[in-house]
Amino acid sequence: MNNTLATLVRYEPKSSHGIAGFSKQPLSLTVIILTFNEEIHIERCIQRLSRLARRIIVVDSFSADRTASIAKGLGAEVLQRPFKSHSDQFQWALDCCAITTDWVLRMDADEYLEPEALEEIKARLPSLPPEITGIILKRKFIFMGRWIRSGGYYPTLLLRLWRLGAARIEQRWMDEHAVLTRGKAITFANGDIVDENLSGIDAWMAKHNRYATLQMVDFVNREYPMFTIDRDLEEHGHEKSRWRRFLRNQVYARTPLYFRSIAYFLYRYFVRLGFLDGRQGLVFHALQGLCYMLLTDAKIHEARNFIAIRGTVAFRQHLLRRHGIDVG
Repeated sequence: MNNTLATLVRYEPKSSHGIAGFSKQPLSLTVIILTFNEEIHIERCIQRLSRLARRIIVVDSFSADRTASIAKGLGAEVLQRPFKSHSDQFQWALDCCAITTDWVLRMDADEYLEPEALEEIKARLPSLPPEITGIILKRKFIFMGRWIRSGGYYPTLLLRLWRLGAARIEQRWMDEHAVLTRGKAITFANGDIVDENLSGIDAWMAKHNRYATLQMVDFVNREYPMFTIDRDLEEHGHEKSRWRRFLRNQVYARTPLYFRSIAYFLYRYFVRLGFLDGRQGLVFHALQGLCYMLLTDAKIHEARNFIAIRGTVAFRQHLLRRHGIDVG
């Protein structure tokens, strides 16, 4: 990462001891949270973590709301840096924030840890043998106030906690994962990371429109190479992550556009029993499992036509001009 190109504004915390519920002996743990206009979520996220971690770093992409001031008031360190991608921003934090704790935890601002997860991390982390370098946590998704249990969506297993220097973030435009570079990972079974976005459907749809564009870039790059594909997850990720990536790249990506989106929704909703999630589940699986995938396919279709007429150089310029995506 090129640290000289970053424009940074640094806020130092006054004191971590003023946070309600903060442990007097926190773990040797640094939490990294990426933010942009997350004032509705950031307090909930940090308050849970402040009982656990020695250091909380918020890397903010120049939010226009009170995200930075709220995080600062809760004792977090806030760095502001222009945003390129989640993978670039998080890897920059790992490389450039002078982290000295034994462990690093990755969190999103709209996530929080359940009490059982906090307790297990607190109890087990200090006594793990050196060969255990990564912790896989379960993620629970709540949509419109309901836990989405079915459709193959729970539990989602993610490597979110690792020893300092033992993992890197794969460089992708979408669906980036942390990948261990040494040692092995185990799963903590008690409690979950809860993903519960409170911003409403309009914000959810706007976010997924952006996600569909990023997914399109990664898919199109496999057909018309514009940047090097990071294959660390396929080679070194944990078993379930490797399997899901294989299905995405070798099965789903080879299936015709549009048909695959409909087939995926039918599989999720009927075969994996997504209908058991009730009305909220119908909305979620239809929007996230069908509309979002159809939108991604439409953007891929559009990109293929653009490249066929104007070429990949013009497409790269189009991505930068229209979407602010610089593929290098």
